[in-house]
Amino acid sequence: MNPFRNKRKLRGYKEFLYILPFIALVAVFAYYPLYGWIYAFFDYRPPQPMTMDNFVGLKWFKSLVQNQVKVNQILVVIRNTFAMSGITIATSWLPMIFAIFLNEIRFMPFRKFVQTITTIPNFISWVLVYSVAFNIFNSTGMVNHLLISMGLITKPILFLQASDHVWLTQWLWLTWKNLGWAAIMYIAAITGIDEELYEAAKVDGATRMQRIRFITIPSILPTYFVLLMLAIASFLSNGMEQYYVFQNAFNKNSIQVLDLYVFNLAMGSGSYSVSTALSMLKSVISIVLLCVANGISKLVRGESFL
Repeated sequence: MNPFRNKRKLRGYKEFLYILPFIALVAVFAYYPLYGWIYAFFDYRPPQPMTMDNFVGLKWFKSLVQNQVKVNQILVVIRNTFAMSGITIATSWLPMIFAIFLNEIRFMPFRKFVQTITTIPNFISWVLVYSVAFNIFNSTGMVNHLLISMGLITKPILFLQASDHVWLTQWLWLTWKNLGWAAIMYIAAITGIDEELYEAAKVDGATRMQRIRFITIPSILPTYFVLLMLAIASFLSNGMEQYYVFQNAFNKNSIQVLDLYVFNLAMGSGSYSVSTALSMLKSVISIVLLCVANGISKLVRGESFL
């Protein structure tokens, strides 16, 4: 028997055992829940058991396009989802620029301070973020109290109830929470740039902005494009935690995105089957978007990310 072959096989088994816990986590939390898709084909009403007598086939899928009221609701939700995701993707370059300028801070204690301060909000739950927003912007909050005491307004401004600029305000909260964390990928990419390139540019008389323009930005653009394509692939998945805590009766029509709409259908009105059918369609569309984004990456960059 070949000892080198046995050694390689043993090493392969060990490496497999390293990743086995992560495979188990993915199987339990990503694939096992797909069993719940079966509810989309039944007229399910808890706590009654689900039997073949309740099987309705594609009834709930058809209802998504046949019921005009539901169609109008879904169109509004899709509009909100596209708006929120569109703003996020259009400003996806902000973490890259932030990482570049953070890297240009030469005083290391100050750089670490800025990076820490901007990264910490990522670990704060959206419930706590809303608590902060409520104490600052509610009708009796700090902002209204200051404006009234300065004589600028006579009655409180309902910042959290307003629906006029809800897309912008939600983007601002999301940016505040995720900017520092999103910049970590770009900071890692910047650290991988060969220092000799910067030294050669300095010898040639390049200014700091020229080094950023001709060395730093081109070197981290591949990272940006990969993250951009992944963001496009998850275009319909905004998450629901942020919008769930900020929603109210006044801004519901403008803040309700697809994930939140699915949650409200299931938990609010008990339409488990309809919400499952809609969630299934969203997952299928997301997979299609992922394949399209991968194809675009192949055409533009010459390589795929899958």
